[in-house]
Amino acid sequence: RHRCPHKPTRIYDNGQQPCLTTEYVEKYPKYSNISPPRSLKPKQEYQVHRGKMEGITTFKSDYLPYDIVKRPFRVQEEHKPKTGKIELGTTYQKDYNAHKIQPVTLVRPLERKHTTGGKLDTIPTYQDDYRSWEVRRREPSKVEHIYHPPTEKFGNSTTFQDDFVPREPNPRQSFKPPCVAKLSDVPFDSTTSHRTSYIAHQLEPKFIRSKEEYKPSNQPFEDLTTHRNDFQGLPGQLAKSCKPENAKVGSNAHFNGVTEFQDRFQPWLVSLPEVRKTKEYVPPPGNMDFNSTSHLDYVKHEISPAVPIRPVSNGRRISVPFQGNTTTKEDFKAWGSCRQEITKKQQEIPKPTGRFYDLTTFKSHYIPHQIIPAPSFKPVHAIVPNSAPFQGETMYRTEYIPKKQETCPANYPSPPGYVYVNTDSQGHKFFRQLTPEFSESNSNPIPKEVAVLS
Repeated sequence: RHRCPHKPTRIYDNGQQPCLTTEYVEKYPKYSNISPPRSLKPKQEYQVHRGKMEGITTFKSDYLPYDIVKRPFRVQEEHKPKTGKIELGTTYQKDYNAHKIQPVTLVRPLERKHTTGGKLDTIPTYQDDYRSWEVRRREPSKVEHIYHPPTEKFGNSTTFQDDFVPREPNPRQSFKPPCVAKLSDVPFDSTTSHRTSYIAHQLEPKFIRSKEEYKPSNQPFEDLTTHRNDFQGLPGQLAKSCKPENAKVGSNAHFNGVTEFQDRFQPWLVSLPEVRKTKEYVPPPGNMDFNSTSHLDYVKHEISPAVPIRPVSNGRRISVPFQGNTTTKEDFKAWGSCRQEITKKQQEIPKPTGRFYDLTTFKSHYIPHQIIPAPSFKPVHAIVPNSAPFQGETMYRTEYIPKKQETCPANYPSPPGYVYVNTDSQGHKFFRQLTPEFSESNSNPIPKEVAVLS
């Protein structure tokens, strides 16, 4: 029952002997030569039909060849134009007034063909009228003024220096009222519109609904369902369980408490972490001043409530009915309109009259045959009722021998009673049993090797 947890690692390359010995091969008891039950399933073999095959089918026998007659060709009738004149008048021709249209005069000059072969000796008008004249430069009539700087010192005062008298700045008196709250001598009136208008009414006692008492029904409870009514059960004995007893596997041997974890991982000395001590709180000396700048500078004012600016709503109720007539209702009235008929095109091809002849060649020539169904070889699934008890004994129940579950030696790191031999490339450890076994033919002891999956 063991599965090898090792994957092929190829560390120990000793592939001389294959891993053929297992615990199942050793301990599996062989029974007598019992052949497996014979299958009643028919063999899927091709059965050759020895009779002669006729090449006649139902299609060949029923569908006989007929002479194909071409479909008559319909001669197209010759078009004969109708007599009379066609009225080509339209609403556009009736409503549209024709106007006489004169041809538009072209503004574009006529094209003239210029000859480029001759030589041009003419003088243009621009060159004849505008001739170059000899123009003299006009002398400037400006009088030259030469600046001579004064020799005397400048000692005249300006009008600003004569008129301006320095004076001390006198700031203008501020007419802004002082930002000081005026205290009123009148006592504070705390009456509001809510206090004056509100009338306290006495509340009515709350309605409490009385709780109805539960009255159980006098009739007995009908617990008969459709499943209980229809399914009454089948007579017979219950099947016996073939499951072996779940016997607990135990051992009286002393438990060796040595594990791989205890062998490899040795305890190490661990030093405890240092605990830092917190400093004791020392309050500052002196008394604490709880006064803030807002608490010292804030001046409390007595403020009168604001007068509401909203006008008093005087609800007026008029008993006169509302007049809902408007100019739109009087001027725009609903007119009766009828739907225009659909202009349908007259049908040229007349509809056929009479009964439809739906007989086809298949219906007229088909000969029905009687079908003979193939016989079924399936056995009749009929259940014969029998009053005798069911014989549920099987070969497994009669010959099964419960065995004691033994602990696999692969669970031990070093199985007792075995000596380590080698390890193959797949990681399987081979052990040799210490107790020798004697064969019937030879009295020499034969050592036995057991493959243990570790």
